[in-house]
Amino acid sequence: MTPQETRAKAAPSRSRELRDTRGKLVRAAEQLFAAKGVVGVSLSEINRAAEQRNATALQYHFGDRTGLLRAVLDKHLPAVDARREVLLQQYEDSGTADLRSLATALVLPAAAKLADPDGGREFLQITAELLNRPEPRVELVLAEGPTLLAWRRLLEPLLTPDATAVLHTRVTAMRFCHAELAARAAARPRGDDRLFTSRLVDLVSALLAAPVSEQTARLLHERNVKDRTGRPAAAR
Repeated sequence: MTPQETRAKAAPSRSRELRDTRGKLVRAAEQLFAAKGVVGVSLSEINRAAEQRNATALQYHFGDRTGLLRAVLDKHLPAVDARREVLLQQYEDSGTADLRSLATALVLPAAAKLADPDGGREFLQITAELLNRPEPRVELVLAEGPTLLAWRRLLEPLLTPDATAVLHTRVTAMRFCHAELAARAAARPRGDDRLFTSRLVDLVSALLAAPVSEQTARLLHERNVKDRTGRPAAAR
């Protein structure tokens, strides 16, 4: 066998080995990110949990923590996006403005991950952390899940300008939804999540429909005046 033939024969085996290593690292990251937090675990710990003797295996495949995090999201978000795309298309085809339908399009695709034995529950916990940490990584979740951008666009005409541009109601709904899903995912698995999911749609619908109270409107006005003038509204 010539050297070229030897290399050609070895290439598929090497490719499988690289895929296996990458898969082990992603699975280890899912488990440890969910258990300890995205920044609460070292890359070397993930490398060890994936049983990698090569200390640079993780850096070779993903570069850094963010690259590994993107790989975890990329494993799950295509399925979530596919489900959400169907629901959003049904909403557009209906021609009816309905907050509950859009709340359903936010909740159900992600909730399906509760039944995914291949890291789905860990994915929900990781996503909730990204959205609810002191400095949320909303942009990372949106970049990896493009149907969320379509969901935000379809929702905008149903909300007031203050609710979208100032009070960030859509992001609040996303954060609440994923926090509830994460709590469910961290608990022992149930045989049926339909009641939980339906009630979560109720709550997200109510959050999106919540009016801006007189007190909130007044405080928002006072803040706007102070931002423009540098003085509290009462001092003018």
